[in-house]
Amino acid sequence: MVNVIYIEREVLAHPRVFEITGRFSGCAEVVCDRYTEIFNPKSQSFRLQKRNPALILALKQCGFVSQTPEGHGVGGEHNFYFSHMMNCLYDCRYCFLQGMYRSAHFVVFVNYEDFEDAIRGQAQTHAGPVWFFSGYDCDSLAYEPVTGFAKHFNPVFAEVENAWLELRTKSTQIRCLTGLPASDNIVVAFSFTPEPISNAFEHKVPSVAKRVEAMRELQKRGWRAGSRFDPMVHHPEFEAQYEELFSQIFSRIDLSAIHSVTLGAFRMPKTFYQNLVKHYPEEPLLAGPLGKTAGVISYTPGLERDIMAYCQDLLTRYVPDNVVHPYLLSCHGSAS
Repeated sequence: MVNVIYIEREVLAHPRVFEITGRFSGCAEVVCDRYTEIFNPKSQSFRLQKRNPALILALKQCGFVSQTPEGHGVGGEHNFYFSHMMNCLYDCRYCFLQGMYRSAHFVVFVNYEDFEDAIRGQAQTHAGPVWFFSGYDCDSLAYEPVTGFAKHFNPVFAEVENAWLELRTKSTQIRCLTGLPASDNIVVAFSFTPEPISNAFEHKVPSVAKRVEAMRELQKRGWRAGSRFDPMVHHPEFEAQYEELFSQIFSRIDLSAIHSVTLGAFRMPKTFYQNLVKHYPEEPLLAGPLGKTAGVISYTPGLERDIMAYCQDLLTRYVPDNVVHPYLLSCHGSAS
């Protein structure tokens, strides 16, 4: 529940600001010059703010699209990500956002049209398919009833033939898509961990069963759907839990219509990890069999190889190899 909305002075008259603030009643509205005044100060309590985050409406100034980390993609040669929002409704203990940001407040950049221009520009630069990944700094769909993000960008990717969009989510907020014609250039990618792991570490996230049903519903309506197992979280009953998870998902969805499956083990920049430990010093997940390589905290090399190999082999029971994309080099643990 949002009680306070901060609004940058420059966007006070922006139509999208009126749309968003109109969805809330009884909220205090506070004008600021730049969102960084609220979001960036030191000595904020991320854990305290996470209980009741404020909403900040701001103008993105530059850097509307960026190249993805090395190894991130689903088979395309040209890969970019963009973030219309910073921070996530959910509270996943492995999320790198909690180590990257000082604040738990939600920032929504209202100038979607500038993102759109940057996307069109990148698509025009390249002859082949160009992929754009949302859900790196937020969940792509969880805050959709407030932001209208997916509804806005659906026609953009329908118009630009060589531009592809991945909407990565743990949400079941699919109404915005079920009411629209399915787009061939959009993949709705649902993130999963086994139910016991999700219950322990993914607070506020819908159940695996509800996410699978949302995935099924979208497939019925012609949408391309993908499964994301990133990060894969080690656990004493890891093998049995992932076998159960894969069976639960792939026995329910249309396997002939699955677009892609990605795998990635837990990885996080050292500084983000250290900040996360400060937030949750007693979290058992953060005290697992982890080591540091080149400034990145991850499972020890042998364990990471075992996790990846086991899950890749397990997936051969359900999906063809050409739809499986292991993330081997980039840092994972995104909001979605």
